[in-house]
Amino acid sequence: MIEICFVCTGDTCRSVMAERIAKKKAKSRKMKDIKFSSAGLQANGEIITQNASLTLKKLGYDGRNRKSVQLKKIKPNCIYIGVTKAHKKFIPSKKVLSFEDFAGEVFDPYGQSLEMYELAAKQIEKNVDMILDKIENLRGEL
Repeated sequence: MIEICFVCTGDTCRSVMAERIAKKKAKSRKMKDIKFSSAGLQANGEIITQNASLTLKKLGYDGRNRKSVQLKKIKPNCIYIGVTKAHKKFIPSKKVLSFEDFAGEVFDPYGQSLEMYELAAKQIEKNVDMILDKIENLRGEL
């Protein structure tokens, strides 16, 4: 089982969108042995932003509400993916990457228009596709 946790600041838009996008994309690729989660470095139990929820629904992903989760305990076998290089610096794990290691950082749409959330979601989709491609390629080499 591979476990991947997406991490941003508040876990109310980018990281939770990444989790939901990754879950659906992995399922469509029949990658059943990957578990996805998300967390925020400064999360405090807020609900996913309305624009993140609307964007996920519009793009065909799970847009249900949920409360943000603070990154507290580091799991030794989990791979952490920071949405930005700055997030990566604050994750105390040896298994840390950032979106920049794949298709590029994702800007923060928090408080912006629905259109900006959609652009962020498209950036997240590119990163998730690259992450899943890398996992599939590594498996093919084993």
